[in-house]
Order: sequence, then structure tokens, then C-alpha cells
Amino acid sequence: MKNRSSDSTCIIPCDGTVQCVEFSPFEWSSQLLAVGTTSSGVSIFSCRFQEEDSEMKDSIEYTRLQDFPLKCNPLCIAWSPQTSLHVLPKTISFAVAADDRTLKIYATDLNATNSIKTLWGHNGFVNALTFDPKEGTHLASTGDDLTCRVWSVTDAQQEILYQLTSPGMAVAWHGDEPYKLMVAQKDGLIRFFSLHNQQPIQSLSCNQSPLLSADWSRHNNLLVGAVCGSDWLVFDVSSSSLPIERRQAHAEGARLFRWSRCHESLVATCGRPGRQLKVFNTRHQQEHVNTSLKVAYSLSWHLNLPILAVGGDKAVHLWSIKSL
Repeated sequence: MKNRSSDSTCIIPCDGTVQCVEFSPFEWSSQLLAVGTTSSGVSIFSCRFQEEDSEMKDSIEYTRLQDFPLKCNPLCIAWSPQTSLHVLPKTISFAVAADDRTLKIYATDLNATNSIKTLWGHNGFVNALTFDPKEGTHLASTGDDLTCRVWSVTDAQQEILYQLTSPGMAVAWHGDEPYKLMVAQKDGLIRFFSLHNQQPIQSLSCNQSPLLSADWSRHNNLLVGAVCGSDWLVFDVSSSSLPIERRQAHAEGARLFRWSRCHESLVATCGRPGRQLKVFNTRHQQEHVNTSLKVAYSLSWHLNLPILAVGGDKAVHLWSIKSL
């Protein structure tokens, strides 16, 4: 049974255009949603969904916890695993890349204590960043300056510099091997680096370009997905350097790709014509969502629920994916 929903399940109103959205990918902070806008910087929301509590009257309840003003536009956001609202003192920690080419790491106890660390080094726009998933002591970033950089969060200093051969469009840490880093390049090459010896250890080839987004599956660390040209592709890193599956995603070019965090075969993509949003099931031809938005920046899946957040015009659109 198909569920090609064109209307979002619900909307969170925001100020300005939503440039980036990110659900926390960690169990102890999965209710948190970071929203970066062109007018008010980054806002942190706490969300509850009907799928978690059937007695809720509305499909979503959300509370705006705190705003973090920025003098420039946010480009992407990453959550730190040090974030938790279940222990005292409560801590919210995340990083944001801005269009002034800086990275800022925020930490707050939601009271009077806030800290901001600014990282300088990139001389082009940063397209992606991520904390190491175990301790949150390191941050990796990549962008248009043909570099991937690994930073010490404690010292706010760069520790490792990987030189790329094309702009870096995505970066991800291995879920079980914290010394392995994936970097996807715009020229269609996906590279893996060792933090032990700071050398490349493997590469995958899309055999086309431009590659604009890639993601590592949370359910299977052997699977890497990407969008390149008009297609989405899936690689099995244990079997081949070429994709094991390729399908057309968007006829005029695909821009974003994200694996679902709670369902092993769901992927979300965005691309042209217009700002077309799709949710696919990789096991068959089913499309759960196929719609176009006036504005569509950034995709993020909830950790435990089949809920997808998409940045829009003065709003975050949320889809609850049914009929799995």
C-alpha cells in the first residue's frame, strides 16, 4: 500500500528561512531538534510525537528551549553526544558552520551558563560537520576549500588536515570504529581515512558527478548511500568500490540524501525539478513521499521514529512515514 503524501504531517513555525535542521542522533537526547534560520540563528526545540504517546491530543508537541543568535547564516549543524537532559546539570551541546567560514561549538545548561568556542581554519564554505559519536571530544568538518579537518573540542584547535581533490560535501564517523572517517567529494569519489595514521584507506566511485550528499547507514556500517547526478546510489564497502544499486531520484539533479535512523531500508532525497522531496524504500519501488516544496533545505530523521524533518519557508515541515 502506497502512502505518497504531499502534505506534511505537521509544521513547526520559525522565523525566516530554515537553512538547516538536525534531530539529535543520540538516544539520551533524541527529542531535541536544532533549527538554523536566516534571521534568528539556531533555535533548540524539544519535541514529543503521538507515536511515542498515544494519549497526546496533537500529532506533535514542541517547546522552544533556547535561541542562539548568529551574526551570519548557519549552513549545517551537528549534535554532540555530550548533550543530555536526563542528568544534572542538563547540557545541550552542538556545533554550527556559518557562512563566515567559522565553526562555533555551543554548550549550555539552559540557565545562565553558556559557552561558545570558535574554530578558524577553513577558507571556503563548510558543507558538513559531525562529532565523534562516542565521546564528542572531536569534530570533523569538510567543505569547498578541498579539505577535511578534525578538531579537538577541548582545545578548539585543529589536529588533523586531510587534503581532498574536490570539495567535500559530506563527512561521517564510523559507528563502531571511531578511528575511521568517511568523506564524500563533489567529483563522485567517496574516501575513507584512518585517524591512526592519517592516511586514506579505501575509496568508492560513483563514476559520475556532481555528488552533492552522502550518508552512512546506521543499521549496517557496510552500506553507504549518496546522490550523484540524477541518481541515488548504494555501496557495500565490503564487496566493491562501485555501487551495488543505482536508481533515478530526481530527473534534473539530486541534492540531498539521508538514511532513515529507525528503518534500515528508508531513504529521503531532495532535488530538481523545483525542490522535490521523495522518500524511497530501497527494497522495492515504493515511494512513501513525493512532493515539492517552495523551500527545502536540509533533511533529518528522528532517531527512533519514521519522522522526517525538512527546512522550509518560516517553518520546519515534518512527515510521519506510514505503511512501512
